[in-house]
Amino acid sequence: MSATLTDRFVDCILSVHYDRLPPEVIEISRQVVLDGLAVTLAGATEPLGIGRIATEYVKEQGGTPEATVIAGGFKTSAANAAFANGCMAHALDFDNTWYPLNHPTSPTLPAILALAERNRIGGQKVIEALVAAFEAQGRLRMAATAMTTGAHFHKPGITGTIGATAAAIKLLGLDRRQALMAMGIAGSRAGSLSINTGSMTKSSHSGHAARMGVECGLLAQKGWTASADVFGPKGFFDTFWNGDAEPEKLVEGFGAPYRMIKPGVGFKKHPSNYFTHRPIDAALALRLEHDIKAQQVERVTIDFPEFRYVDRPDPETGLDGKFSIQYATLVALLDGEVTVDSFTNERRFAADVKELLPRVELKIDPSIPGDFDETWAVVTVALKGGRSVRKKVDTLSGWCGHPLSREERLKKFHSCVRRKLPTAAADELLALVERIETLGDVDRIMAIARC
Repeated sequence: MSATLTDRFVDCILSVHYDRLPPEVIEISRQVVLDGLAVTLAGATEPLGIGRIATEYVKEQGGTPEATVIAGGFKTSAANAAFANGCMAHALDFDNTWYPLNHPTSPTLPAILALAERNRIGGQKVIEALVAAFEAQGRLRMAATAMTTGAHFHKPGITGTIGATAAAIKLLGLDRRQALMAMGIAGSRAGSLSINTGSMTKSSHSGHAARMGVECGLLAQKGWTASADVFGPKGFFDTFWNGDAEPEKLVEGFGAPYRMIKPGVGFKKHPSNYFTHRPIDAALALRLEHDIKAQQVERVTIDFPEFRYVDRPDPETGLDGKFSIQYATLVALLDGEVTVDSFTNERRFAADVKELLPRVELKIDPSIPGDFDETWAVVTVALKGGRSVRKKVDTLSGWCGHPLSREERLKKFHSCVRRKLPTAAADELLALVERIETLGDVDRIMAIARC
């Protein structure tokens, strides 16, 4: 009998080995772990309470103390820890992304760290699992051609579940049959709705995916059964996208090169939806170049492609403001920076925002490319007295091909972790992660992150 697509996909995952990884992939993996831990620690302080509620919820569930709840001060079961940490990793929308658009870290790193802590697994295996998880997600996004941004399904709950399961296959050392079962189970665990964007539930898509990755791996290890060809006919692709997919892309070019290298991984500079970043950068540049003050602003216009996902002229909460191009652009112009605290309810409903937000206009321009990799935005600020200033931004800082410098990445790391950790602990965490491949386990990393 010829190998099925799922057979070949699982074989690709099983073929990922640390000693065969290019040095660039290992370096990117270190950066991913560091950024992921930082945004999770900061996510514990999300203003509306995502971290608080997720932590309280899993603590009330009890569970064998196997794995750390980051910033929680306690351990719980690996599945519960993965859920809470996944929610916090995506709580601020500060976690990294890449192309085709997806959040590859928040659904997978929490599962990896939970299983590594539970089973006392070392840093090389952590990197191996992370690379497998990223590559699996990248190939799935390429194959799921109908999976458009902002429509129907939110990607971490779909691709993230498969990625977390790929990581569990590696960390638990599943054999081929068990790996096939794990993927079959994962197919029935995948799901998330984009309509929940702007609410707490969006972050739980990453939490759910991380928890399901742990669960799928552990169940398969115990002999739980599922379809052995979840990616075959009438399976994953046909169910979610009604045949509008290119399933062979799931395995074509797997790891040749790894998508961590090409196109690369994007590390966010601002804690908001990535589509808001070009207008944010334009507003920041205009404020700096022209020394703009709030009282000078008459009107703000944003020229943008046909992408309604971030068209939210009157966000209901600070959290919802992360997905409002109007709000994010305005707060950048007013404050000269965009931080975690830019998306509190207090900032959203402050007097200057309430006064000026109705004067921010989004103009959809069909001539601007809609592809995220090629698009641009133009911000025009009309000032009182009749003068207007304008800024176009096409290059996106932190995006694939335009990486943040080490200095910029470390600035982000420290700005995130200082919300929960003292300086000495932050410095130790940084030093440990930057040599994670030399560690025999992740116990000290998780002890620091546990706060």
